[in-house]
Amino acid sequence: MDSIIELQRQNHEELERFERGLYSLLSRNQLTHETRLQSEHKATQILDRIQSRVLTLNSLYQDEDARKVELDLLSAPVQQNDLSEFYSRLGKIQEHRAKYPDAVPGGFDLELAALLDEPNQEDEDYEEEDPISLLFSGEEAYGKYVDLYANHTAYTNLKNIGKRPGYLQYLDLLLAAQNGPVHQDLPKETRFSKDYETYIQNLHTYLLSFAKRTQPLVDIRTQQQEAEVEFNKQWEAKEVVGWEESKPQAQTNGNGSVGIWCAPCQKQYSKQTVYDAHLTSKRHIKAAARHDASGAPPNPNGPSTPTPAPIVKSSAGTRLRNSAKSTHLTTALLVTLVPTINDTKANVERRFSLTAREREQELLDQAKPPPPTPAATNGPEDEEEEEERIYNPLKLPLGWDGKPIPYWLYKLHGLGVEYRCEICSDHVYMGRKNFDRHFQESRHAFGMRALGLPNTKHFHEITRIEDALSLAEKLKQEGRHEIFEQETMEELEDDEGNVYNRKTYEDLKKQGLI
Repeated sequence: MDSIIELQRQNHEELERFERGLYSLLSRNQLTHETRLQSEHKATQILDRIQSRVLTLNSLYQDEDARKVELDLLSAPVQQNDLSEFYSRLGKIQEHRAKYPDAVPGGFDLELAALLDEPNQEDEDYEEEDPISLLFSGEEAYGKYVDLYANHTAYTNLKNIGKRPGYLQYLDLLLAAQNGPVHQDLPKETRFSKDYETYIQNLHTYLLSFAKRTQPLVDIRTQQQEAEVEFNKQWEAKEVVGWEESKPQAQTNGNGSVGIWCAPCQKQYSKQTVYDAHLTSKRHIKAAARHDASGAPPNPNGPSTPTPAPIVKSSAGTRLRNSAKSTHLTTALLVTLVPTINDTKANVERRFSLTAREREQELLDQAKPPPPTPAATNGPEDEEEEEERIYNPLKLPLGWDGKPIPYWLYKLHGLGVEYRCEICSDHVYMGRKNFDRHFQESRHAFGMRALGLPNTKHFHEITRIEDALSLAEKLKQEGRHEIFEQETMEELEDDEGNVYNRKTYEDLKKQGLI
């Protein structure tokens, strides 16, 4: 057994090294959501170890008897040169070493290196699966979005909720928790039912689990305890709005008399005819037999004020309190998860705009492992090159931000269609927009000048040299014909009001007839 002072020193050293490791872990620059979440989970593990070391130190310091015995053994009188205790402990160490010769010291170093992801020689060729990714489903996308499809289905199956909302509308209902309790617009008969209690408890359980998985450094448990204490105070003061338990009232029928209460069935009937009809049912006969066997007084055959059994009333009150409590705690969680729910809504809208093929391609891209990054770089230039390298397997054009444009935009503009121009030395233009624009660019104008042709609008859409030359010859012929038509079709008038075409007018003028 080690000395209590040595145990204290060891725990202090481990505490200090854990704190340094926690600082180095949290000070790293996390470029992606995945690396940030992994670092937070590792930081949580380090905090748990720090807490265990603190508890161990506290118990060691409170053990005054063991500390006193250890100090007495170490503080021998000056006049005595007694080393028996030293040699006794040395013998125990040598005995332990002889018993476990293969024991390798430094277990704490390996533990700390595993938490900080420091490389060692033993696991260089071993690639372990990311344990954090196993905490999330595919729909949650490593904690970026919430998966509320099951809760949405349970909500739509509730009674008296009016129009069944879609998934996006359901997310909007949850986002309304910023302005008050969630589902406060539901009618009381729905919120007081057993189905709503089950639904709201399942919703609270999922949101609590999701918050713990995505925010490991946040003390979610303490926040929930504070919200529970606040709810208990409000419930005792009857300040919980919308959850006031309605007082039981006697129901009356059409002639003003109260309804009929069946003690064996523990049920209220509003009409005499309905009460008489149920007396012959198998359910009433069995309930009456059990009622008679229990020795309870018989049911009076007449109208009476409904008096529910105390057990049923207590169960309903307990269910009401549980539903209100779960609603209050769920609202507190939804307020903290508003950014995530907004991101989920945007992601769902984006996926609705994709085609089936694009969704499949997205799933395949997500299934592919990310490209490996080198452990070390030669300098800042290499780091900038790694940051500028963009994963673009479809060879999409780059946008204004230097990143590939979306695939749907690529298909919308037809950038996958090739247009070849022979006048531009067989240059290929991708997309109709680029093809139409190139007729006014210098490359096409230079090709037209090389052919001796003007780059006018008549030659728009002409890409072959043969077609351009043929069109130029045709335009020349049409130009001569237009001159002849101008001479023959233009009309002039003489002094007497006679109208001639231009050629006839000039001939008559030369002859002096006009």
